[in-house]
Parts: sequence; structure tokens; C-alpha cells
Amino acid sequence: MDNNNTIAGWVLAGGIAALGFSILSGKYFHADKNERPETMGFVIEGVESSDGGAEEVPMSMMLAKADVAAGEAVFRKCVACHTINEGGANGIGPNLWNSFGKSHGHVAGFAYSDALSSVEGNWNFDNMNAWLISPRKYAPGTKMTFAGLSKPEDRANVIAYMNAQGSNLPYPEPPAAEEAPAEGEAVAEAEADAAATEVAEETVAADEAAAAE
Repeated sequence: MDNNNTIAGWVLAGGIAALGFSILSGKYFHADKNERPETMGFVIEGVESSDGGAEEVPMSMMLAKADVAAGEAVFRKCVACHTINEGGANGIGPNLWNSFGKSHGHVAGFAYSDALSSVEGNWNFDNMNAWLISPRKYAPGTKMTFAGLSKPEDRANVIAYMNAQGSNLPYPEPPAAEEAPAEGEAVAEAEADAAATEVAEETVAADEAAAAE
């Protein structure tokens, strides 16, 4: 009987030791491995989070402070494929002179992909912004291999530059800021808040007096 208890005790002790060794070895071998947290702590520009990332600033607001000269510098990324001067030749991509307000496949003689030429509507500031974010997402199947521009200010600047090359469409009005309440309304609200506070204080005082009795 004593032998059986001794054997059982050794088996139990061995099992506990093996479990402890397994836990320790797991921590040791994973100590230098970074694990992605379930919820990201902050948004990194150009990286979308699982819930869609930061809210996009309306292009109308970005265009209000856009810099055409800075847009010309950004456009240098495009000159390997596009010309933008009036009467310029098509290259890997179409000539981009006077593009806004025109259909997606408006340049004569250029072989657009069906994915792009079939997009309804004309080029405007908003859909050009969407195109510049990701051509492949805007028109899946497009022949355009450019990855896109991740910075909103770069997109606004290059759109302003492109618009200045023959299109010259007026910029849309930025959304109106919420108006502050009129002076009379603000005074009335303050008086109402003060009256509510006074009533609350009187109620508390009455309750304390009743409790004291």
C-alpha cells in the first residue's frame, strides 16, 4: 500500500514538473516575438485600421488651402507615363490637359482599359481624389500600375495643379462651420442654467432640513 502511494506521489510530482517546464519554455521561446494587439492604439497615416481608419477630410476643405506649385512637384511622379501640356502626346498613359469635367475615357486615340472607360460620370475633384488614393480600388482591372498617393495634402495639391492645366473649374465650397449661438440665445441659456442650479441647491437644502427634524 505504501509502495502504491509512493508511486502515485512520484507520478503526480512528475506531472506538475512537466507542466511547469512547458509553461516556462513557452514564455522563453516567445519572449522576443512581438504580437499584434487586438485593438490598435493609434492610427498611422497611410495604414487602414480594421474599422476603416481615420475619417477623410473633405476634398473641398483640402483644395481651399492647396498649393499649385507644390502640386507641380508632386506631378513629377507622373511624368514617366503622362504629359499634361496642351496638345501633348499620349504615352503609357493619356495626356492629362483639361481633364476635369470630361469623361473617364475622353482622350482620343488612347486605348483605355474597359475598367476605367466604363466608369460613369465625368472627372471631378472627388472622384479624382478617390482615383489617386488607389487606382486599382477605384477601377478594379485598370491597367494603371501606380500605387497611389497616401497623403491627402499631396492629392489636393496635384489636383489643384491638374485643374490649372486647362480645366480651371471653380473649387467646391467647403462645408460651413457650425454657427455659435447668438448673443441673446447664449445669455438665455446661461440664465436658465443658473436658475436650474438654484432650484437644485434649494431642493438639497430642504431635504437636509427635513432630515435634521
